[in-house]
Amino acid sequence: MPRLSAGVLLYRETPAGDEVFIAHMGGPFWRGRERAWTIPKGELEPGENPLLAALREFAEEIGVAAPHVDYVELGMFRQSSAKSVVVFAARAELRVDEVHSNTVKIELPRGSGRMVEIPEIDDARWIDVAKARTLVIAGQVAALDAAQAAFS
Repeated sequence: MPRLSAGVLLYRETPAGDEVFIAHMGGPFWRGRERAWTIPKGELEPGENPLLAALREFAEEIGVAAPHVDYVELGMFRQSSAKSVVVFAARAELRVDEVHSNTVKIELPRGSGRMVEIPEIDDARWIDVAKARTLVIAGQVAALDAAQAAFS
């Protein structure tokens, strides 16, 4: 059964161009890899409201609450991992001096039986939309395009 996640994509216009707030996935698997950035997101609990889940996940992964603004549902975007993400976007300003993400336990090295705790997200920042298209996982590029269309 496909997994369903929900995420928040913040968008802003600057004199230098449009920017989105995206996050770098934590842990050794993503270190040094291309397309290791993501829209802050997480899995929905059964029966959970997708927008409320997206706001909860943003706070868990970034360490601060998402801005209290009106969000627009951009749609559902399928990722190659058999996961679909419902993305909610808003024009907003947010300053994050340091990311304080929740953590997950993984086996490292794989097959060793040794469990280590890693942050889900190890960095998050405002990035120019054109550059963000080259950084986010491929299944989320369409969400960036949808946000730019919605807010331009």
